[in-house]
Amino acid sequence: MKLLQQFSDDLETLVARASPAVVGVEHARGHGTGLFLTPDGYVLTNRHVVMRGSRKLTVQLSNGEELRGSLVGGDAPTDLAVVRAEGTDFPTLPLAAPETVRVGQLVMAIGNPFRLEQSVALGVVSAVNRSVTLPDGVILEGMLQTDAAINPGNSGGPLINTRGEVVGLNTLVLPYAQGIGFAVSATTAAWVASLLIQRGKVERRFLGIAAAAVNLGAEHVRDLGQPRAVRVIKVQGGTPADDAGLQPDDLLLAINRRPVSSVDDLQRLMALATDDEVSLEVLRKGRRKTVAARTRPRIEPVAA
Repeated sequence: MKLLQQFSDDLETLVARASPAVVGVEHARGHGTGLFLTPDGYVLTNRHVVMRGSRKLTVQLSNGEELRGSLVGGDAPTDLAVVRAEGTDFPTLPLAAPETVRVGQLVMAIGNPFRLEQSVALGVVSAVNRSVTLPDGVILEGMLQTDAAINPGNSGGPLINTRGEVVGLNTLVLPYAQGIGFAVSATTAAWVASLLIQRGKVERRFLGIAAAAVNLGAEHVRDLGQPRAVRVIKVQGGTPADDAGLQPDDLLLAINRRPVSSVDDLQRLMALATDDEVSLEVLRKGRRKTVAARTRPRIEPVAA
């Protein structure tokens, strides 16, 4: 009984510490949740939360105070957006390192489902690196799956571990299931938010592959110096990847000499690439080789 009471007390303390960094994001056509990223008012949320009401946004603090918000930028491939709230000295939460996020880990979702402000739900990380297809055809990669209750209005709110670190940003729930929700990983959110704050958008170079992260065998880990890579599943004809000679089952190890161990790494490095030509290190049938791909800007839907 003492252990259970201590666990309950610890959760209560965690919620009290985390809640001030969680905000409501409202506009004329809907509402959602957000999270303060910086003390000077940058709020991370989902793109679909703000896409129809970006001209007049309201950021509601945990104490009920309402602030005017303005859209900084949105990114369709990750369903992320950044809003700027007027003010300073806002509370923030640390982001979890990717290697600390594991299946079975206890997590809490905090948000405003159905405008029920600062609602808390407890669950676990059910899976990592999920791919989820949205109704508009956009595929969200590298998602975290959780059984913590996520409902309309939770979108954009944090998924927090027991150390008070943000492991992901709650994004969607399968409407035909129970207890299957998804969050954009904090790793993805960090680099996307950084580019949105700096540039107002995320510009990616288009490669033209479908891919998935895979664990490498012990022999490959020893020889290659990395535990994971990205396997090419499909190469679209007439694309930079096709022109460069990439093939299905190639293992993509690095882009511009930077290791690739997840689809998120692939997206991030293609977004950071500044030249049309990128260097791709691949493993094909046991042989390592480097190929050059002449990429082009990826055309995205117009940001919110």
